[in-house]
Amino acid sequence: MVAAYRQRMAQLSTMAPLDVWYERIDVDVVLALARKQKTSSLRTVERVVAHARHHTSLNALPKLTELIDGRRRIIEDPPLILHTTDEFDVPQKVIEEYVDSMSPDRRTLLERYRVVDAARKVVGVGSVGTRCHVVLLMDPDDGGPLFLQVKEAEESVLARYAGPSEYGHQGERVVTGQRLMQAASDVFLGWATGPFGHGYYVRQLRDMKGSVAIDLLTSEDLVRYAGLCGVTLARAHARSGDAAAIAGYLGSGDQFDRAIVAFADQYADQTERDHAALADAVAAGRIEAMTGR
Repeated sequence: MVAAYRQRMAQLSTMAPLDVWYERIDVDVVLALARKQKTSSLRTVERVVAHARHHTSLNALPKLTELIDGRRRIIEDPPLILHTTDEFDVPQKVIEEYVDSMSPDRRTLLERYRVVDAARKVVGVGSVGTRCHVVLLMDPDDGGPLFLQVKEAEESVLARYAGPSEYGHQGERVVTGQRLMQAASDVFLGWATGPFGHGYYVRQLRDMKGSVAIDLLTSEDLVRYAGLCGVTLARAHARSGDAAAIAGYLGSGDQFDRAIVAFADQYADQTERDHAALADAVAAGRIEAMTGR
């Protein structure tokens, strides 16, 4: 992966800025390459693409909502999804401020919908401890749904080392970074401030996202997938930074590759030690743990 990143960055460093900006990896190209190479994981790739293309708000409507007294409501799934009336609510003014953060063309699109329900949602492992909400909007004309995810944005972990962001609003920082680095950003990306000063960023909950179950890949396909990740990351960094400067730092040899691999290996060992310490603390009764479902 690191080698693919370094090699692609060297290529991008010779391209015009506009060419770098429009550079992307199209899913149809990936499928065509997988079929040409006749990889053993072709069916897995095709299944992921098909699932992503059906991962939309419309398909999610009967799964995530129900009709109660003629009103569409988000289905509660305690403790993962709950309606609440406490300080974790997403008030109407947050949505209004979010709309104001969008460009006029996107704002015109969003204003065709109205908010009909909102619920608090438990976040994933990488965002533990932050506030998150699901908001259901409907098109009053034809009943088309739109699910938005409102997530709390905290200061970057890099700020203590690299200095504070030029953006005072953490939600704006996240949104700007995604728009800059992603080849196809969510059209509904925006930000707002909560009632207690917490920064939020907003995105679609279901917009044809897909992921590969890497534990199902063969060793050969895993190498190909890792290389694809490296190429994608290089493009993102070339868009947001100076490709020539980065390529010059990486060099033409494999010293950088080996350094990153050594760091990753040590990081994995440290993670295992940390988990063992956590398990020991649970076993000794120093901390309480609950079994998830």
